[in-house]
Amino acid sequence: MTVLWVKTLHILFVVAWFAGLFYLPRIYVNLAQTADPGARAVLLGMARRLYRFMTPLAVLAVLLGLWLYLGWGVGRGQLWMHVKLAAVAALVAYHLLCLAALRRFERGSNTHGHRYFRWFNEIPVLLLLLILAMVVIKPF
Repeated sequence: MTVLWVKTLHILFVVAWFAGLFYLPRIYVNLAQTADPGARAVLLGMARRLYRFMTPLAVLAVLLGLWLYLGWGVGRGQLWMHVKLAAVAALVAYHLLCLAALRRFERGSNTHGHRYFRWFNEIPVLLLLLILAMVVIKPF
């Protein structure tokens, strides 16, 4: 497989992963607002399925990115890539925080309100901006 195909697939999986990262916290906003058991069950089902769907996308995005970095040396030794990798590590941590929130909702032990999840939903937007700036502008 050529480097261009790996880049193409990497971008595809990153975009798909971000779609999940943008939508899952919106489900959490609704979960934090509802007291209706029927709506809660539907939203929990949606959240579980979305998390199960987006996790393999995240793994593929990260693995293909590592292949570009380690296999072809894309960005190796450049500060912009180190900043990008740190942002990706933060994104993986955010993904895991989404799982922790899902588990709290499943147990009925969530203590955060809808406003918290509205702000929580902005984190991947900021990380995406940072990642894109590093990849496109390469400021360092």
